[in-house]
Amino acid sequence: MALTRRGIGGLVVASLLLLGLVGAYFIVDSVLRNYAQNRVRQEIANNLPEGVTGDVTVSISGFSVIAQYLGGSFDQVELKAPALAAGGAQASVHLVATDVPVDTAKTVGDVRGAIEMGQQSLDALLANADIPGNPTVKLGDGTVSYTGTITVARVPIGYTATAIPQAAGDSVLLTPTKATVTTAIGSLNLGGLVQRILGEEPLPICVAQYLPAGVDLTGVDVTPQRARITLHAPALRLTEEGLTTLGSCN
Repeated sequence: MALTRRGIGGLVVASLLLLGLVGAYFIVDSVLRNYAQNRVRQEIANNLPEGVTGDVTVSISGFSVIAQYLGGSFDQVELKAPALAAGGAQASVHLVATDVPVDTAKTVGDVRGAIEMGQQSLDALLANADIPGNPTVKLGDGTVSYTGTITVARVPIGYTATAIPQAAGDSVLLTPTKATVTTAIGSLNLGGLVQRILGEEPLPICVAQYLPAGVDLTGVDVTPQRARITLHAPALRLTEEGLTTLGSCN
């Protein structure tokens, strides 16, 4: 009986010790998770492209940061920047990266995210962009409107068009669906002129110069209050060169 009691007591003590070790592991893992998140946040802050400012929060998902680190990559890293500023424009940025390598020289498995901005920020962005005709773009419900000019018999004719925005690689394309002539044109054929406007190539708004090279736009959703652009980067490196080498517009 005494041996049995001692055996049971030993099992209880061993179980309590094991429970204590598991608890200590998760405490250490939690501390390391916070450290890793702050370290990633600081690295991103240090490597933001010139002229880009704002606070970034970082969240690392997954069961154990220790196990992920020893395995060479983090399952998922989420980045949020509610007020990132660049070129006079301010935007809310949300990115989710998966299979993020500990070795920053290696590429991230996948990055997807969204950028949201209001009318004022859109105006500031367009003011610094090289867009033919320097149009004024206004957000609508699923559409945008913009002003432009078309030359008829060497006479510049102003118009306002309603267009559907569409993502296309490094640009947002505005395809006109409705147009109104704003310049008095006397006896010229209005119907033919409007059809010519609607038949023009979509107006491209390139944003590559604001994004790291290799980031593509995948969708555009607009309301009168904001424009939301989704993006994808299949092979991004979290090095200074990878984050600060921006794309270019042809």
